[in-house]
Amino acid sequence: MLRCASVLLKATTLVITSACLNVGHAATIIHAGTLISAESDDVRNEVSVIIEGNKISRIEKGFVAASSDDEVIDLSEYTLMPGLMDMHTHISSQHSGPSSYLEGFVLNEADYAIKGVVYAEKTLNAGFTTVRNLGDGYNETVALRNAINRGQIPGPRLFTAAKSIATTGGHADPTNSHAKIIHRDPGPLRGVINGETEARQAVRQRYKDGADLIKITATGGVLSVAKSGQNPQFMEDELQAIVATAKDYGMTVAVHAHGKEGMRRAILAGVTSIEHGTYMDKEIFKLMKKHGTYYVPTIMAGNWVAEKAKIDGFFPELVRPKAAEIGPLIKQTFADAYKAGVNIAFGTDSGVSAHGDNGLEFVLMVEAGMKPMEAIRSATYHGAKLLNELDRLGTIEAGKLADMVAVKGNPLDDITEMQDIDFVMKDGKVFIHK
Repeated sequence: MLRCASVLLKATTLVITSACLNVGHAATIIHAGTLISAESDDVRNEVSVIIEGNKISRIEKGFVAASSDDEVIDLSEYTLMPGLMDMHTHISSQHSGPSSYLEGFVLNEADYAIKGVVYAEKTLNAGFTTVRNLGDGYNETVALRNAINRGQIPGPRLFTAAKSIATTGGHADPTNSHAKIIHRDPGPLRGVINGETEARQAVRQRYKDGADLIKITATGGVLSVAKSGQNPQFMEDELQAIVATAKDYGMTVAVHAHGKEGMRRAILAGVTSIEHGTYMDKEIFKLMKKHGTYYVPTIMAGNWVAEKAKIDGFFPELVRPKAAEIGPLIKQTFADAYKAGVNIAFGTDSGVSAHGDNGLEFVLMVEAGMKPMEAIRSATYHGAKLLNELDRLGTIEAGKLADMVAVKGNPLDDITEMQDIDFVMKDGKVFIHK
């Protein structure tokens, strides 16, 4: 009897011990020499960030000891930050000069999807773990997002507007400059609307297609083969219909805009963000602050088109003067908006310039007068706030997803460090560790 009890006791102890062992699991511990959590302007030195699964479980002062099962990542000579967020990309295309205007005639949906796979990895490797994709041609970025989320391909966490919405002849009308014999009116299915009813239909179609948000082109643009780069292209009732319908489906509205009147109408309709914003002035700044509208500057894109406009034949002749006029103005607009206290979220318009070069935007923002810490927070905290994802992204805090990047130097002293990311973790998985 005693022997049986002893065996039973040992067996019970073994079960309990095994159960206790199964409750715990190996953690990943990052020893960070400097931590910019982006919750505020605070900087902490010599901290440990403990990751369990794909989430940050806690942050502790000093370099904590690890158990035999834990993995330690030594970033004791690095600056650790939240994963970077680019709020304006076109991840399935990249402008390469005159040939870019022919691609719509010779490439198919699958070709753009493959481009997206390549550019998504470049973007992730540059330290951008989350991006908004503000317009594609065939909803290919919906499939790209899904493949990334399934872990089938490497890439940033993708929030996509799928096909942008325009009016007939507007900046995102995919048939601009095409011969009539080879196209029909694209209509709301392909994001071209006229009137309130079609505006609602186009938003609902984007929802049906799997988009995360809505992108509209409220004014003319630079690279479209159309005369004006700044005229308003939506009537007030159309804008109101888009915003109200998007709200019903839990979607935000991002607005391409260069001209003042188009911005004014869009802000009053209740849109979420203004992209580019070239001809903003004090009146527009005041409206944006009143309505809480975010500004996504894309200084890189302005610089890029201005430089390329100097090259004969690089742009169609209808595009070249717009690029030369509008491009150089965005940096000063950004400087003025920043001084005025407008909410600013980081965005590059990559796909105009090369994917993977996104970090240059930090340099341009600081050159225009923004403090380095605020530039970093624009691409972390404010990006997450714009996306309504601040509960899981944008800062290094317990309970949030383990999206983090690191650089060898101190970007607060030298913002160019943001162009050379040495460590990238997304969702608790390391993608780059130089």
